[in-house]
Amino acid sequence: MKNIPRIFVDADIKSGVAIAASRDVAHYLGRVMRTRDCLVFGRGDEYNAQLSDDNKFLIIGDKTQHTDPSNNITLMFAPIKRTDDLLNMATQLGVAKFQPVITERTTAHHVNWDRMKKIVIEAAEQSNRNSVPEILSPIKFSNLDLSHVVFADERTAYGKKSDCATKNIKSILIGPEGGFSDNEFAAMDAAGACGISLGKTILRAELAGAIAISKILG
Repeated sequence: MKNIPRIFVDADIKSGVAIAASRDVAHYLGRVMRTRDCLVFGRGDEYNAQLSDDNKFLIIGDKTQHTDPSNNITLMFAPIKRTDDLLNMATQLGVAKFQPVITERTTAHHVNWDRMKKIVIEAAEQSNRNSVPEILSPIKFSNLDLSHVVFADERTAYGKKSDCATKNIKSILIGPEGGFSDNEFAAMDAAGACGISLGKTILRAELAGAIAISKILG
């Protein structure tokens, strides 16, 4: 199975059915990969499949034994200049959902979310997932429930202690390039949000997301 292309299908997949293949998929399989055999996945399952002779359908075969390595973590993040890199890395790490959060210092207000969806699909295809993370609509920081959130706390790089538990965490919050504001830190502290250390250096936001996820997963 190592070199067989994987294709995401946003539909119910069952053995024996034919699913319409887009021109991009037909071109990728026939012209780029030079094969008609592939694996299709979506909603947690993976199936063997084959491109039809007329290049219009994916004929679904048997279900594979591959289990979805994804987790149930929601990554809440302030949109940044390199949002694509952040989502790509987090998808590879198995994140289930993305929640964009508009913070006081958020500067990237015009993210192409359709492009971001394509990026997470490609990352899921390449990273052997059976599911694609959901990208939720952006919300304001003030509308977040902060009581059960773990956040990347850059204050720990300057000596602030962090002793909160990270077991069974479901939500991680990452700030923008300029970090969280004093008001936001105060709101998180008051709500009992758990600030974790990502080390003694200040990381780029996209790397901070990947390190935080890895730390939570242990």
